[in-house]
Amino acid sequence: IEGFPSVECMELVGRIRPAQVTLVPDAPGQITSNHGWDTLNNQAFLTDIIQELKGNGIRASVFVDANPLMVEHAALAGADRVELYPEPYATNYVELDPETAVKPFVEAARKAKECGLGLNAGHDLSLVNLKFLKQSIPWLDEVSIGHALVCDALYLGLEKTINEYKNCIL
Repeated sequence: IEGFPSVECMELVGRIRPAQVTLVPDAPGQITSNHGWDTLNNQAFLTDIIQELKGNGIRASVFVDANPLMVEHAALAGADRVELYPEPYATNYVELDPETAVKPFVEAARKAKECGLGLNAGHDLSLVNLKFLKQSIPWLDEVSIGHALVCDALYLGLEKTINEYKNCIL
């Protein structure tokens, strides 16, 4: 489950007990995420939420921008993983070049590894940019891809699309 840890969300995950909850800083009514947590200024809040998740046997992931400081403070809050918000990577992959685009993500991923955190990425990944990200960060544990996968499936069919995405990360 991925979402803002509102009272309602936390009650739901307490009942369902998913394997992982990714905490995102979305405002109420926001359709999708457009930035990661400021883990420095939200440290106490995130620490409390993460303790509650772990008390229910749920792995806690914190959605962050590709900033080593934000990664480090997610670890200090007790997170098990961070999920990097890759929209800047996806945009710069096309507008600049792949090497420039991936550099801050590799730095943030190294900080996650140094802090003992698992590493996820989500949003804006596609068949165009996913393979290069995985090659640049081979210890990436998980990717969350929704919109691009559904769009590709409209043209390629679901089975072929899933196989194409799997080929990008294997």
